[in-house]
Amino acid sequence: MLFFLLVGAILGALSVVFVLQNIVPITVIFLYWQIEGSLAVILFLAMMSGVFVTLLFILPGLVRDEFRYSKLKQEKKDVENELTTTKKVINEVAATATVAEPFSVL
Repeated sequence: MLFFLLVGAILGALSVVFVLQNIVPITVIFLYWQIEGSLAVILFLAMMSGVFVTLLFILPGLVRDEFRYSKLKQEKKDVENELTTTKKVINEVAATATVAEPFSVL
């Protein structure tokens, strides 16, 4: 946990240095849109749009896996209930069964 906190702090510090060094205003033109801002802000927006698109591609798999996980949890619960019932039946049968002990004549 401490390692990830340290890595996060280092990445945050590097991000601040990057932003402070790239404050040059630029204009980005895409089809009919025109965006003006500092280089750091434009790069940050481009990165966030990439993250958003990636999440859109990953989302169907995550939903499918969540449904599969729920189904497996229910199956596990059913099997545990069946095991408990079977153990009760076995214990009842063992309790009612009488074992004939051989007697010795001496």
